[in-house]
Amino acid sequence: MNSNDKVLLYGAMWCGDCRRSKKFLDERQVAYSWIDVESDETAMQEMQQLNGGRQSIPTILLPDGKILIEPTNRDLAVALGLGKVA
Repeated sequence: MNSNDKVLLYGAMWCGDCRRSKKFLDERQVAYSWIDVESDETAMQEMQQLNGGRQSIPTILLPDGKILIEPTNRDLAVALGLGKVA
């Protein structure tokens, strides 16, 4: 997987759902880039554009262009082709 094929995970460390999504990707060895919207104003603006102006995190941009907003682990697994998760 090259850098253009990475998942982009927009989030903040205070966000429990962001930490859960991060852990999910780590455990499945999915290549991703963590983008901290709290420390990067440009990242915050990018995330808002993906969300139609909302500030919802985690926001996950997949290599195929699909955008997941506050996904469950099951939603994330299906979107990544990892099968179902209990």
